[in-house]
Amino acid sequence: MSRNEYGTTLQSEQQPAADPGGKGNPVVDTIQQLGQTMTPAQPETNIYCMTIIGQVEGHLVLPPQNKTTKYEHLIPQLVAAEQNPKIEGILIVLNTVGGDVEAGLAIAEMISSLSKPTVTLVLGGGHSIGVPIAVAGNYSLIAETATMTIHPIRLNGLIIGVPQTFEYLDKMQERVVRFVTAHSRITEQKFKELMFKTGELTRDIGTTVIGADAVEIGLIDAVGGVGDALKELNRRIEERRAANAPAGGIVS
Repeated sequence: MSRNEYGTTLQSEQQPAADPGGKGNPVVDTIQQLGQTMTPAQPETNIYCMTIIGQVEGHLVLPPQNKTTKYEHLIPQLVAAEQNPKIEGILIVLNTVGGDVEAGLAIAEMISSLSKPTVTLVLGGGHSIGVPIAVAGNYSLIAETATMTIHPIRLNGLIIGVPQTFEYLDKMQERVVRFVTAHSRITEQKFKELMFKTGELTRDIGTTVIGADAVEIGLIDAVGGVGDALKELNRRIEERRAANAPAGGIVS
């Protein structure tokens, strides 16, 4: 500390002001958020990674203790990735228990309608409405120990006991079945067989398939992990580049 000619106390330039809470310190922030002092530098990449974890939150806000993925956040991200010329491929990583049916279908339709190559990877689980999202990409993979639960859809809240309620439920279920069978190799008969199977789930009807079983029934394309997903995505990006490359020769 020093004083100027007017007697005012000056703070030395060599002694920065104290930061009692560690706010603004990147090292402290990293420790608090990630539990480590250093994180790998993010390189310039042409692949956009989008994660769908926890429960897919739709029209109703879920309790704060629930781990959720809000569909109104994902849709703008997909639009931005589609418009960004630097993004050439999109990797979708799933570990979800399912959630809102219409929100999940909206995400799945967005993924399937992208013009850029898309690869989906199921890690941990891709249950319920996570199944249509998992098959929405151009190519799908599942980890060896990951699971997928196929079961009929349900309604929450007030349910009126009239035939129209059942018809609405049946139509909504048909939307899920049509999407899954249109974007995978599984047949409608096999998918409905798994959906309405009894005796396997303790509190529900349906089926849980694990890793290679999902590939065997034609729901997922291959068993693999992050490396396999990126390898397949890069291969499809190269194919797209070659297809869009201008023809050789002299332009007159």
